[in-house]
Amino acid sequence: MRWLPPKIYTKISYQYYTGKKLNLSNPEEFNEKIQWLKVYYHPKILTQLVDKYAVREYVKEKIGDEYLNKIYGVYNKPKDVPFDELPNKFIIKATHTSSHNLIVTDKNNLNKSNALKSFKKWLGKNQYYRIGQEWAYKNVPPRLIVEKFLKDKEERSLIDYKFYCFKGTAKFLEVHMDRADNHKRAFYDFELNLLPFRYVSLEKSISKKVEKPSNMDEMIKISEILAGDFPFVRVDLYSIEGKTIFGEMTFYPSDGRKDYIPEEYNKIIGDYIELPIFKVGQKEITEIN
Repeated sequence: MRWLPPKIYTKISYQYYTGKKLNLSNPEEFNEKIQWLKVYYHPKILTQLVDKYAVREYVKEKIGDEYLNKIYGVYNKPKDVPFDELPNKFIIKATHTSSHNLIVTDKNNLNKSNALKSFKKWLGKNQYYRIGQEWAYKNVPPRLIVEKFLKDKEERSLIDYKFYCFKGTAKFLEVHMDRADNHKRAFYDFELNLLPFRYVSLEKSISKKVEKPSNMDEMIKISEILAGDFPFVRVDLYSIEGKTIFGEMTFYPSDGRKDYIPEEYNKIIGDYIELPIFKVGQKEITEIN
C-alpha cells in the first residue's frame, strides 16, 4: 500500500488508524490538516529542517550555534563511526528517520557488533515509505550523527519541551519525561498549568507537577523564531540547568494519527492551522507563502 499515490495512500491510512474518513478538500481537525500538509505542502526547506544534521545550519543562521548540542561527527557508513575516539557517554542518531537512537551511558558496556548491525538497518530505511508518506523525509540523505550526551542534574532523564507553533506563534507545549523508565507526557500552557486535553491514555499521562524552567520565556521566543511562517511545526527544546538546547523540528507529530481527547479538541486545535492558499490545478505547494 505504501507505493500508492500520496492522496490515495493518505486517505486509506488515515481511515485505518483513526476510523475517520479524511476530507482533503475541506480539512478541519488537526490531524486532517497534517495529512493535507503531507500531500500538498512541499517547500524544499522542509527536507533540510527534518534532517537532524542539516537543520543545524538553519538553527545557526536563525538563533546562533550556542543553542546547538555538541556533535562528534557525521558518518555515511556504520564502519566509519570511531568508537575508540568517542567519550564514555554519547548518543548516536539516524539523521533521516524518527526514533532510531542509541544512547550510550558507558562505552565499556557497548556491544559494538550489535550497534553496527542496528546502524546498517537504520541507514537502509526511508522515513517517507517507513510510516505514512511524510513528504519532508523523502529525500533526506541517510547518515549517522554522534552527539554529546545531555543530562540535567535535577532529573533522571531529560525533559523534552515540545512547542506547538502555528504561523510563528507558539500556542502551547507538550512535555515528555522519564523516557527510559516510564515514558509519560502531557500538554501545558506556558505557566506549566495542565491543559484539558491529551492523546494518550491516563496511565501514560504525567500526573505529578512539572516545574516551570527558568528559561521558559527564552524557549518560547526561540521556538517562534525557528517556526518562522510555516503553517505548523513543533519545535523541540531542552533545558539543561537553565540553558536552552535545540532538539529537532517536527512537521507531522505521530504521523497525524493520534486524536486528541476529548474529541472536541481535534477541531479546536485544528483551527490554529491556517493552510496555505491552494490554487486550482496546483499539484503541490513548493514555496513558503
